[in-house]
Amino acid sequence: MTIDWNAFTPWSSLAGGVLIGIAAAMFALLNGRIAGISGVLGGLLKPVRGDMAWRVAFVLGLLSAPLVYLLVAEVPRPQIDASYAALVLAGLLVGVGTRYGSGCTSGHGVCGLSRLSPRSLAATAAFMGAGFLTVFVTRHLLGI
Repeated sequence: MTIDWNAFTPWSSLAGGVLIGIAAAMFALLNGRIAGISGVLGGLLKPVRGDMAWRVAFVLGLLSAPLVYLLVAEVPRPQIDASYAALVLAGLLVGVGTRYGSGCTSGHGVCGLSRLSPRSLAATAAFMGAGFLTVFVTRHLLGI
C-alpha cells in the first residue's frame, strides 16, 4: 500500500471533522434533533405540517456549502474510476441500507456514537465492515 502524499491532507481533514462534530452537537443541543441526512431527507418525502422549514433549510445548506466554498478556493476535480451504472447501483444500495439500518453514516456514525447508542455502534460496525469487505473483494479478489 502506498500513500499519495499530494492528496494527504490531515489538517484540513481534522478541521472538517471538528466542524462536522460542532455542527452536529449544536443541531442536537439547539433543536433537539439528530443531524442524520437520511432522516432529514426522509422527512421531506413524508411532509408533516410545521416540520418542513428546518428540513428545507438544512438541505439547502448542504447544497449551497460547495458554492460558498467556490468563493474562497478552487474545488478539486474528483477522479471516479467507476461507470455510471456502478455509481447508480451503489447509490441505490446505500439508500436501501439506510432504510434497513434506520439511518445513515452521519446519523449513526457521528450523532449516534457521540450519544453512546448501542444501535448506532452496531450499525457503524456493520457499514464500516461492509465497506472494508467491498474494497478487499473488488481490489484484491476481483482486481477491479
